[in-house]
Amino acid sequence: MQETKRTPQEEFWAGEFGNHYIDRNKNSGLQSSKVAMFSRIVEHAPGVSSVLELGANIGLNIVALKCLLPAAQFHAVEINQVAFGQLSEIPNIRAELGSLLDKHTGQKVDLSFTCGVLIHVNPDRLVEAYARLYESSRRYVLVAEYYNQNPVELSYRGHTGKLFKRDFAGDLMQKYPDLKLIDYGFVYRNDPMFPLDDLTWFLMEKR
Repeated sequence: MQETKRTPQEEFWAGEFGNHYIDRNKNSGLQSSKVAMFSRIVEHAPGVSSVLELGANIGLNIVALKCLLPAAQFHAVEINQVAFGQLSEIPNIRAELGSLLDKHTGQKVDLSFTCGVLIHVNPDRLVEAYARLYESSRRYVLVAEYYNQNPVELSYRGHTGKLFKRDFAGDLMQKYPDLKLIDYGFVYRNDPMFPLDDLTWFLMEKR
């Protein structure tokens, strides 16, 4: 994996803010909500035996998927050193310290995905993020992000230039016409059983 010049957004997540995010991300209820969301997703993605997450943080999504796909091989990329230390302790995972924008020539997997990560990527570098997602997958691509019909920037915990909403799945399918939408769903922050932070997920397949 060959590193590229870091964007301000990458430096933000690799530094102290990313360290503090780890503590906010430790929640047993959050883990249950992730299992519930991914159970809906993998139901429509048969045959997954290998998974890559770009921007995995401490690996809560990987742990949820391991409950649902216990025989699968898992790979993950994380830019924050502290989070990477915890991520790499998950059994039977191949973890890499780096950015999803870094040059990469790894093996293809059945499912590549991001969850709450593309929203923090510099919009000028999204094409590279999309390419990494698409080229890493031999079959399925999943994005679970904040959706907005048109690109918009929002303030993020008092910071500017760190949170962007748009139709990421629409961008991907326009750029790669062989990607076809299989299913999509929304997870509401006030769901009485399994809340998540207003994520909209889109599962696509190469056809």
